[in-house]
Amino acid sequence: MVADNRGGAGGNIGTDIVAKAAPDGYTIVMCTVSLAVSPTLYKKLNYDPLKDLAPIGMVAASPNTLAVHPSTPARTVKELVTLARAQQGRVSFGTGGPGSLNDLISQVFRSISNGKSLVVPYKGINPATIAMLSGEVDAAVISVASAAQYVNAGKLRALATLAPDRSTLLPKVPTSKEAGYPELEAVLWYGMLAPAGTPPAVITRLNQAFTRISASADTRERFAGVGTLPMSSTPEQFAEFLKKEIARWGKVVRDSGASAE
Repeated sequence: MVADNRGGAGGNIGTDIVAKAAPDGYTIVMCTVSLAVSPTLYKKLNYDPLKDLAPIGMVAASPNTLAVHPSTPARTVKELVTLARAQQGRVSFGTGGPGSLNDLISQVFRSISNGKSLVVPYKGINPATIAMLSGEVDAAVISVASAAQYVNAGKLRALATLAPDRSTLLPKVPTSKEAGYPELEAVLWYGMLAPAGTPPAVITRLNQAFTRISASADTRERFAGVGTLPMSSTPEQFAEFLKKEIARWGKVVRDSGASAE
């Protein structure tokens, strides 16, 4: 397997190349949740994720954490919501820019707080994290792996893990559902897709290979070190999941008014 990194446009450049590639199983793409965001976020998309790509299966998921600077009075999500509702712009969220997953979850929080929280976009989640560490903004949604190092050092406070289950890296931190806000759940998932028209037998063979890799002890050990969870699914399960994700994030994008060229 040869990795051909084609960055840019939220992953759309690389995805478009695969969507137009020969459907022989030799050109595939690893996509993230941005695949579900792009159809609504971008005014013009050169491919249709549901028509031009054939799902192979999910391979991994990386949970996110809602964290705040220690100077922020809130110690729970509910307290942060109350704090935000008390005064316009009282609670500020740093994000990686319009359309990023952390930005969309910040928009969901803004809706929960009746539009009272302030969303501050940065050029990437790393600058946003630095801004939170310095107290420039109150909060941000960052990966569990990134949050754990700062929480353990006392530089940040984690309010919730935005995933179905608690993270082994932050076992004492409740999930967003346990905190009372299941709508804040935001897992950065990874999945494999091939060009539409790829023979079912080829899709099945690729799915079996990735399922085997995800289940291996070596993969699980490597993933655990960075707070990532191995996953597997059938092509049909991934296809259904993708439809739901496109519907979910499409609504959030439309409600927020975010757009990209």
